[in-house]
Amino acid sequence: MSKAQLPDQTGTKNTAFFLDPYMMWAQGENIPIHLDFGHDLLALETQRWDRYDARGCFAHTHGRGDFVANYVLEVEAGRKTRPVKHLYESFFYVLSGYGSTIVWLPNGEKNIFEWGPKALFSIPLNCQYQIFNSSGQESARLSCTNDAPLAINHYHNLDFIFDNPFHFPDRIGKPTHFEGEGEHSTYERSNGHATINVWETNFVHDLTSFKLYELNARGKGSKNVFFQLADGTMHAHTSEIPTGSYKKAHRHAAGTHVHAVSGEGYSLLWYEGDSDFVELPWRHGFMYTPPFWMFHQHFNTCDEPARYLACSIGSARYPLISLRRVSNEGGGSTSVKQGGRQIEYEDQDHRIHRKFLDAIHKSGVSSKMGDIFDEAAILALNPEELTGVIQTPHLKGPAI
Repeated sequence: MSKAQLPDQTGTKNTAFFLDPYMMWAQGENIPIHLDFGHDLLALETQRWDRYDARGCFAHTHGRGDFVANYVLEVEAGRKTRPVKHLYESFFYVLSGYGSTIVWLPNGEKNIFEWGPKALFSIPLNCQYQIFNSSGQESARLSCTNDAPLAINHYHNLDFIFDNPFHFPDRIGKPTHFEGEGEHSTYERSNGHATINVWETNFVHDLTSFKLYELNARGKGSKNVFFQLADGTMHAHTSEIPTGSYKKAHRHAAGTHVHAVSGEGYSLLWYEGDSDFVELPWRHGFMYTPPFWMFHQHFNTCDEPARYLACSIGSARYPLISLRRVSNEGGGSTSVKQGGRQIEYEDQDHRIHRKFLDAIHKSGVSSKMGDIFDEAAILALNPEELTGVIQTPHLKGPAI
């Protein structure tokens, strides 16, 4: 479909102004476009997608922002996609199934790797690729988080995006990067709170077993690793929350697509001054994006560690936007009282820990947070003390 064939936007009265080429493209793909706060990606309806010769749907969220979006690709049993390429970056997280991917490299060689559930891989920019389902009985379903909105809205020419002959050999990485090998590096955040560990590769076999590193600045017992995938400008990281604990609340730019990988629990979201929380479930397959500047906090209520994958714009190497640069430098783990974006445990609303204690009691899990909170006093609070505007500590200056 060329630029001239971009379909009109639904509801646009004057097609000379206020155009959204990305949404025009999405509507023209003739697959379902789901829109919600979050989605169970394993349950979304898909339909035949001619571009891939497979099934698919768009999993749009209210908090996706301007740069990043998500679609689900479903390859039916025993089938394969057609070869495709595109001038936007994409991260594939395997929701279910087993298969393989062929990537054609700029030098004419091709690289083949196999994957299973909870694998993560990235297609180097504008490389042609094809996805195969190795099962003859079950479909394979993959979540693709991508920066197509940024690319398509910027160039607003689909031939340029999907039929561009330019090669990016510097994006390929080492041949072993398609085998799950990579390079580990670190950098120190300017706030002095933490060392960030970065793993550079194109493929991660299993996010549930990948080695993570301590990042207590984001919560008691928290572990984390950043991924630099295919030398891209998109960011991904995996974090782990120990059983009986939870992360500290923070906020950031829009577009961070959070996938629950393992464990069970919930996330709370709220804007400063709200009277109640938005609650979303935590289980494999569920994905959501916190809207711009909305506080959010993740809770593990099960008897095993909980992991998640977060994908967004701006990598550790190429932050791209100023808000991501500040996050990489430590703004996301600096208290709001110091001009950062994080609410420390001692400053959080008293209802948050009470809700967590009630939730883990139902699960039969013991709290690991008793050294931080007076849990007996919190459990003794009466209903009148558990209502009202959500308390947020006073911000020191402009939060960035």
